[in-house]
Amino acid sequence: MEDSSAIRRPHHQLKTRQMALLMAIDETRNLHQAALATHMSQPAASKMLKDMEELFGVALFERLPRGMRPTVYGDTLVRHVRMALDNLAQGQSAMAALQAGLSGQVNVGVILTPSMTLVPQAIAAIKAEAPQLSIGVDVGTSDVLVDGLKRGRLDFLIARIPAKEEDLSLVYEDLSEETECAVVRLGHPLLDRPALTLQDLASRAWILSPRGSILRHQFDMLFRRHGLAPPTNVVETTAMSVIKALLQQTDFLHLMPREVARYYAACGELAILPVELACNMESYGLILRADQVLSPGASLLLGAIRRVAAGL
Repeated sequence: MEDSSAIRRPHHQLKTRQMALLMAIDETRNLHQAALATHMSQPAASKMLKDMEELFGVALFERLPRGMRPTVYGDTLVRHVRMALDNLAQGQSAMAALQAGLSGQVNVGVILTPSMTLVPQAIAAIKAEAPQLSIGVDVGTSDVLVDGLKRGRLDFLIARIPAKEEDLSLVYEDLSEETECAVVRLGHPLLDRPALTLQDLASRAWILSPRGSILRHQFDMLFRRHGLAPPTNVVETTAMSVIKALLQQTDFLHLMPREVARYYAACGELAILPVELACNMESYGLILRADQVLSPGASLLLGAIRRVAAGL
């Protein structure tokens, strides 16, 4: 009966009902009670145990005057069956969590640059998989978004940690850096100028972020480092509707993240001036609360954002 080759190479896999009977016998050490626990008659349970012992070619349980106890083979099989059933239970839980994540509500806060490219691509990917998942996107500045995250209004952010932010409960994961470029309307006269320099741009009219912002400071310092006065003919706004309208109706220039500029250029709405501007913002990334447990839907979106960011 104890054929070692049969132990190494069982001809068939155990069925779930057989696994349940094994576990019941191990727990009760009584065939009658195990049969009751698995909702079968004692003769059926006895036959199923005999079939399993014939399958493996060994005795799995020692029959005693009062009850049963596992043999060394039975004890080994029970331990592995228990692990298999635990893994199956974990898989079922994971499936339930995934199904829950395919619906519900996710709210993400985003600064301008990733709101134009990274986030739409991630949302498109997730919506193909989970059309019932409702996704809210709040576009704003990093300081406002961080406040929303702390108050629980947002699940996570794609932003920058504000310079004065000292809350150690926030977790940051770098995603991408932001480089700036100059954009103009299609047909702008500067597009025909060869070898544009910073001096060519100093006297032009610009649409810029307000004074006091990090980007505006870096822009002004770019000119000062080259011995030039920063442009003074300036409209200050961050509203894209105003910026686009002004650019399309005038010869204004605008400082824009290159990632966003490429999007508008590909759509045929704006053109990128062929001049390098040594004006870069610090990188942006994912910001989460350290004590937060993301919902399945938020985890799905977060994973999609990481995948899209890796490919950009």
